[in-house]
Amino acid sequence: MQKKYERIVAWVQQEIESGVLSRGDKLPSENDLMERFGVSRQTVRRAMEELTEKNVVEGRRGSGTYVTANTRRLTGKEIRIAVMLTYVDTYIFPSIIKGIESVLSREGCILQIAMTDNAVEKERTLLREFIHTQSVDGIIAETVKSALPNPNMELYRELEKLGIPVLFVNNYYKELSIPHISMDDRRAGYLAARHLTECGHTRIGGIFKADDGQGHLRYAGYTDALMEQEIKIRGDQVIWIDSEELRTMEEESAKFVKRMKGCTACVCYNDETAYKLVNILSKAGRRVPEDISIVGIDNSGVAKFCPVPLTSVENPAEELGRTAAESIVGKILRNENMETQEFMPKLVMRSSVQVIHEM
Repeated sequence: MQKKYERIVAWVQQEIESGVLSRGDKLPSENDLMERFGVSRQTVRRAMEELTEKNVVEGRRGSGTYVTANTRRLTGKEIRIAVMLTYVDTYIFPSIIKGIESVLSREGCILQIAMTDNAVEKERTLLREFIHTQSVDGIIAETVKSALPNPNMELYRELEKLGIPVLFVNNYYKELSIPHISMDDRRAGYLAARHLTECGHTRIGGIFKADDGQGHLRYAGYTDALMEQEIKIRGDQVIWIDSEELRTMEEESAKFVKRMKGCTACVCYNDETAYKLVNILSKAGRRVPEDISIVGIDNSGVAKFCPVPLTSVENPAEELGRTAAESIVGKILRNENMETQEFMPKLVMRSSVQVIHEM
């Protein structure tokens, strides 16, 4: 004979399977369930304990009890993971997607790709759609201009309240407590600058992105390496650019030539920046590495196929994607905790750095 608390458990599960209750929905109060089933408060609490142990619901202090189960899976629907990146088919992003796809295909999950073009408004539109339709079971997201104030923080918090897990990849918003999978960007900037100091350079410039949290972290690593060797950080030799200026670097070539005039080396925010700087300086008659050494970050295809193959700090993009997918699938299917992981970068040496002996 079915026990009283088991009737409540069965009813909640039936409501979920029939679609009446969905992930993020609030269950009736203890008093309502007591009245509906004619049972004591203790019986209702026993049922909630059983459902909590099964990862079907969770109690929130002062708020009530909410459905946390993957209702799409309980109803036999395929698990759909949205991957929201700034770009999809360029730079390191195909590698990130490849890593994600390898895990999702193995787990039988559907991959849904969305692109923000690094625009806050596009990010907002996509997040609102995910909230309104609740058609995805989890979201792997890359941030948009993460060093700037962003009006979309509340939308990410709303997704969490709905029970839709979010995990950041490659970058993160420091305002949110959402876990992220990325390279240690400060360490990357440090390795790039340290390599130049080890090669004898003391007049080391830098180009970093102002609207991207990665740019600030990589700059911090750059300053760490210079201060370690008691090398003066010269503000006139550090150039801050935003996303638009990165795209149009060649149009402002005179500025970069002028600011790099006193430098024998430069740390660049990423390989794209380094590639463009090589071309700008080459047209101005400055040879790489004979006149100026350049180090990029990410070790992308751009680094390998630059006219002067670039020394670069490797960003393990495919591993980031794979780890992010494993983490969010573990959360959705097995209610495993998602945790921040930052991978240690490594330097890949090519032809863009020259050893010098400054007097």
